[in-house]
Amino acid sequence: MITSKTLKLSVKSLREFAKKRLSDEVLIDLDHRDECPLEIVRHMCSPDKLGIQLLFVPEEYGGMGGNTFDVYCVCEEMARIDLGVATSVLATFLGSDPITVGATPEQKKVWLTRIAEEGILFAYGATEPEAGSDLGALRTTAERVSENGKLVGYKITGNKQWISNGGVADAYTILANTPAGPSWFIVEKGAKGFTHDKPEDKHGIRLSNTAALALDNVYVDADRLVGGVEGQGLNQAQAVFGYTRLMVAAFGLGAGWAALDRAIPYSTKRIQAGAPLSEKQGYTHKLIVPHVAWLEAARAYIEETAERIDCAEGSRNTEGAIAKYMATEAGNAAAEASLQALGGYGYTHEYMVEKISRDVRITTIYEGTSEIMEMTISRDRWQLHLKTRGEHYHVLAKQMEALHAQHPEAGADVAALALHALAEVMERSRCARLTRYQHVLLRLGELIAHAECAGSLARRAARTLENKLNEKANRRFDAPTLAAISRVFARKAAHKVAEDGLQWLVGGGAVAGAELPALEAALRLPEIHRAQAGLLADMDLVCNALYGRAAKPAAMAA
Repeated sequence: MITSKTLKLSVKSLREFAKKRLSDEVLIDLDHRDECPLEIVRHMCSPDKLGIQLLFVPEEYGGMGGNTFDVYCVCEEMARIDLGVATSVLATFLGSDPITVGATPEQKKVWLTRIAEEGILFAYGATEPEAGSDLGALRTTAERVSENGKLVGYKITGNKQWISNGGVADAYTILANTPAGPSWFIVEKGAKGFTHDKPEDKHGIRLSNTAALALDNVYVDADRLVGGVEGQGLNQAQAVFGYTRLMVAAFGLGAGWAALDRAIPYSTKRIQAGAPLSEKQGYTHKLIVPHVAWLEAARAYIEETAERIDCAEGSRNTEGAIAKYMATEAGNAAAEASLQALGGYGYTHEYMVEKISRDVRITTIYEGTSEIMEMTISRDRWQLHLKTRGEHYHVLAKQMEALHAQHPEAGADVAALALHALAEVMERSRCARLTRYQHVLLRLGELIAHAECAGSLARRAARTLENKLNEKANRRFDAPTLAAISRVFARKAAHKVAEDGLQWLVGGGAVAGAELPALEAALRLPEIHRAQAGLLADMDLVCNALYGRAAKPAAMAA
């Protein structure tokens, strides 16, 4: 088990390595040349150099045995440096996940030990040109090969697309259909009939290698079937979705903060109308503070989910989907706001925020698009709503009310309003059968994510006030500031759930015009509107903390 001290040293080493080898100038040049710095990636994954891969490998195979929380912390740090390089590193562990969760002891010993001791790079060969993220629709096949009535191997034929490390990996896990169903196979580079295309000319993460794969009767021995049993591929993939999506969530979080951490100091130096932009609410309260709140709400959910996975509560696939959805959407929005914050400078290739804004966009697409996340979230939580006869989110809201009684400054009361409103929106949707509309189902996924993250951030604020955060948790903000951030986000979440929910209930024909006042009362809209009191003061408080200045007695200049 990795201690907090060891984790901090690992993050520090990663930061120092990036400072020496991956300066902004180097990263911008590599991006311009559309070049994956393979030597640097291999250096990072070399056991006698940086050895970042050891974090992901269990101790029994020569690694450090990092848990989910450790990996989240390192993934956030890698994303702060560069998302392309981070993707190249993570691809190895995504590619080896089928082995970690489903391989035989002998297979684990061979391949995980090679990752630890040799630093070999893996790629995850699941996505196909026509199937996309639908793993159940794959067309790649694995034909059995027998000799004297005994199975000796397989011949794999098919195509894979958008494969990270596709052109540079040493080994690949390939998902293919066997007679018994989808199964994972390990294929090494150089196998006869196995080729890759030239790298994709991508919008962002241009420092990562992404290439299509082609397999034409590629033969592998029977011992390359992961787990030794056919038909387990989808189960093996599902077993790690919560974990892997949490890592991509950390990417969105890290990239979003990397952008804001450039916009914030810029605003202290950029003078407009006689004063720095940092002193103007039109800048800070639109382009900075709301995105800080959104990112920190996502962080709270990431950390809670990581702790639950590490406490053996299962794969937490839905929670992983919520974390990925919120963190990557927040990261994308923060990068766009940071680009806007730098004005014309932000729009040029010379400044990193332009690159970050292109890079972070992929996090809302790979490892499941935001739309797939919305569907995953809504389907699972819809079942909970039905099983509890509409009480699930009311129960969570009451827990928030109890938390508010203990810590009235943590924003839990407003988070409770969001959860109560969500329960009402879902019940009205049930009665009107609105979930037959796919768009409504996806919008419910969005509202669920915001409401649950508001609750998570309120709990994190309360834990901070009690000094009970995970010892490895991020501590950028002190307890009073984090409480203010929680209040800011809870107001946004409650308003969004109630107002957007009302829009789709009315838009879907669930309520007639004369029934609107009663529905607004049921959604607690008057209470949510009253809860907005103090919002500007809390935004001022957060802003002062970000810029390290004392509170001002009067409102900042417009």
